[in-house]
Amino acid sequence: MDTDLYDEFGNYIGPELDSDEDDDELGRETKDLDEMDDDDDDDDVGDHDDDHPGMEVVLHEDKKYYPTAEEVYGPEVETIVQEEDTQPLTEPIIKPVKTKKFTLMEQTLPVTVYEMDFLADLMDNSELIRNVTLCGHLHHGKTCFVDCLIEQTHPEIRKRYDQDLCYTDILFTEQERGVGIKSTPVTVVLPDTKGKSYLFNIMDTPGHVNFSDEVTAGLRISDGVVLFIDAAEGVMLNTERLIKHAVQERLAVTVCINKIDRLILELKLPPTDAYYKLRHIVDEVNGLISMYSTDENLILSPLLGNVCFSSSQYSICFTLGSFAKIYADTFGDINYQEFAKRLWGDIYFNPKTRKFTKKAPTSSSQRSFVEFILEPLYKILAQVVGDVDTSLPRTLDELGIHLTKEELKLNIRPLLRLVCKKFFGEFTGFVDMCVQHIPSPKVGAKPKIEHTYTGGVDSDLGEAMSDCDPDVRGPLMCHTTKMYSTDDGVQFHAFGRVLSGTIHAGQPVKVLGENYTLEDEEDSQICTVGRLWISVARYHIEVNRVPAGNWVLIEGVDQPIVKTATITEPRGNEEAQIFRPLKFNTTSVIKIAVEPVNPSELPKMLDGLRKVNKSYPSLTTKVEESGEHVILGTGELYLDCVMHDLRKMYSEIDIKVADPVVTFCETVVETSSLKCFAETPNKKNKITMIAEPLEKGLAEDIENEVVQITWNRKKLGEFFQTKYDWDLLAARSIWAFGPDATGPNILVDDTLPSEVDKALLGSVKDSIVQGFQWGTREGPLCDELIRNVKFKILDAVVAQEPLHRGGGQIIPTARRVVYSAFLMATPRLMEPYYFVEVQAPADCVSAVYTVLARRRGHVTQDAPIPGSPLYTIKAFIPAIDSFGFETDLRTHTQGQAFSLSVFHHWQIVPGDPLDKSIVIRPLEPQPAPHLAREFMIKTRRRKGLSEDVSISKFFDDPMLLELAKQDVVLNYPM
Repeated sequence: MDTDLYDEFGNYIGPELDSDEDDDELGRETKDLDEMDDDDDDDDVGDHDDDHPGMEVVLHEDKKYYPTAEEVYGPEVETIVQEEDTQPLTEPIIKPVKTKKFTLMEQTLPVTVYEMDFLADLMDNSELIRNVTLCGHLHHGKTCFVDCLIEQTHPEIRKRYDQDLCYTDILFTEQERGVGIKSTPVTVVLPDTKGKSYLFNIMDTPGHVNFSDEVTAGLRISDGVVLFIDAAEGVMLNTERLIKHAVQERLAVTVCINKIDRLILELKLPPTDAYYKLRHIVDEVNGLISMYSTDENLILSPLLGNVCFSSSQYSICFTLGSFAKIYADTFGDINYQEFAKRLWGDIYFNPKTRKFTKKAPTSSSQRSFVEFILEPLYKILAQVVGDVDTSLPRTLDELGIHLTKEELKLNIRPLLRLVCKKFFGEFTGFVDMCVQHIPSPKVGAKPKIEHTYTGGVDSDLGEAMSDCDPDVRGPLMCHTTKMYSTDDGVQFHAFGRVLSGTIHAGQPVKVLGENYTLEDEEDSQICTVGRLWISVARYHIEVNRVPAGNWVLIEGVDQPIVKTATITEPRGNEEAQIFRPLKFNTTSVIKIAVEPVNPSELPKMLDGLRKVNKSYPSLTTKVEESGEHVILGTGELYLDCVMHDLRKMYSEIDIKVADPVVTFCETVVETSSLKCFAETPNKKNKITMIAEPLEKGLAEDIENEVVQITWNRKKLGEFFQTKYDWDLLAARSIWAFGPDATGPNILVDDTLPSEVDKALLGSVKDSIVQGFQWGTREGPLCDELIRNVKFKILDAVVAQEPLHRGGGQIIPTARRVVYSAFLMATPRLMEPYYFVEVQAPADCVSAVYTVLARRRGHVTQDAPIPGSPLYTIKAFIPAIDSFGFETDLRTHTQGQAFSLSVFHHWQIVPGDPLDKSIVIRPLEPQPAPHLAREFMIKTRRRKGLSEDVSISKFFDDPMLLELAKQDVVLNYPM
């Protein structure tokens, strides 16, 4: 090989060759094997030197053995390059599309006994509509009752014999837990005893006290309630609360005594005792109504037709009228309405004279209710449960009930259900009761508007709503109270009631939020309505328009709505005001702090928090000053459901949860030991105040809106003079409640015109009120609400020039003097207490006492439940000691005790929170007198505040000198 023809790298540098073929042959002969390999690689790379193609050296990392993905598949195909070992083999590189589904929905519209067009036509006649909420205590049979109505109207939907249908429990979590979590609307067409059809909008609500906010949302858009009471358990904790709530909402109240089969099959009461038990329940409900209602005409009685009896499990439902109708249909020639009036109370039937008397004809005579209703019912149940094979077919023939041989071979429960269904027929008694005693939307509109609409009934809009005017050209007003998430939890549909006008699909509307006022229109947005549906639990009927008086599920308006909203016309309805936000009958006192396990997923968690906030009516989410995200709820089960939804439905991330804590309040137990004053930074204004405790019951009256700051001064003064014995001057000088219009603190102007220029003081009134409200919202002990305190302004020096008495000067000063007056009046901490109702057998009562005593609880009453082997124990327990109470109780009673707890009142924590002599040792339970100090220090630590209250923040130097002169001993650090 001629070495002169090649350089040191092996590249050819000799003279130009004559032909390509000769060159190739020469190259092939002269190159060794390694160079041939290089040549092949060079050809593949295709990045040749122009002078000497295919002859360059290619570095190892630049070698290319395979074509690129783009060359193989084309430029328009997206390719993913996956590094080795970055993903486990169990996970696919490209995941299949995962459809999220959290609710149980029908795939197609089920068959109904009525045409959908007929339902849509009934919507136009508001007098044939009834908007009803079914409410009651936990497991008193509301959902099961709705199942019966669904089966009656949907022939293809049947409950399986071994389990309940639970048609309105549409969330998978509700099915798994066996308890209702959300209120679910159902719209069906039901006939009354005479065969006339009515459109029923029924809201099935949860019975657990934690979810009473769902009931509130249902009550707001209803005209009446049907209160369900278990015949065996009687009036329970939530029954009483719901009666009070319905009366406060000014709704018509009717009662359905459910599960009457338990009296017969479970408690095995004789018919007369069963009658006494039922009468006792009716009397107890009437007693509660008379306690809460001022309407003396509101009385419940089977004779009036506003009490019905049922057993959802066995498809039984009757009123006195519908049972009398069965007699009339069987024997004929009976005026069943007159007969029904003689079927309750101390009325007896004399078979000799064939007349009803108020005196028993013989000593063994039975009351008419027992003789004509309970005994036939007992006999039917006894025949089916007892001798099925021999005497039952004959009995059924007498009653005109015909069963096939296969049906006669059924198990006892399905057979009993079938026989009762054929005997009692459709639930016409329930329909009669609702039609007669619950007003139609047209009749019920006026009291509803008076109670819920901030603009009153006197305006044109108020009149249109009071008339329930569906006029297409009339003003649209729709009130939404609930937000239902879609199957996949991505967006929400708003659910509400149209009060006037007609809402159309695709219509532009103006959505007014809860903070909207005519002066401040910021909380409003123009949206376009998407589709409209009538909701029937597991399926929706799509409609083009919904007239006034009906319930509607609206798509496309969810974005600006947080809790409730008012939907109106986008233009031409400028005087429209909002409906009042929901007022809940329970207080959220338990709070948990949440944060994502992976900090980078914080935006996902915040989006999830926004969504759960929409989903749960009374849920509150907020950010503490320390930066932690806090969720406030009514109880453990409530927060457990919220966290499930947050983790699984709305954010799909891992979330850490801190131990639950409770909200505290701050209060005083004495009057301030000296007059506290504070000067503004410019030294030109000075405010003097003292603090003292409010009269007992006054804070509750303000919170329940028994008294309102918006009343005129004369009316306000009379209230405080007559009820709380205030003097006329003080009663007429009330400036504000705090921290808001229904806050449990009062600011009083106690200055004298001879000492203070009232005109100047009036000019800074708004600023002082703002400072007072700011102070009472965040107390000095641990940044919690101040409660039950009256602040009196005793003196005020106000600058003459407006420039020197601006809000920037006055507001912080007013807040500081509020704090100093508060700290001088023996401050104390208050904690929330729960009312607990426990049901347990007699032999478990002592164990219940033991568990309560360990948690600072105390029993107020224990009594046997009439006509049952159980005891009811009523007790109070501090909310902070209630975590895990139910589990503890079940453990100590082998699962025989069942408890429900609900917020009841605030109580002062034992001990002085500012006593510095108390040493808090970590991981040790503190004795009772140290609790206030422990709670305060630990709350301050959690919020990132300094460990102790520093008075230098709240007392001016002149004030500290004054304290030194007065020789006041202070426990506080400087």
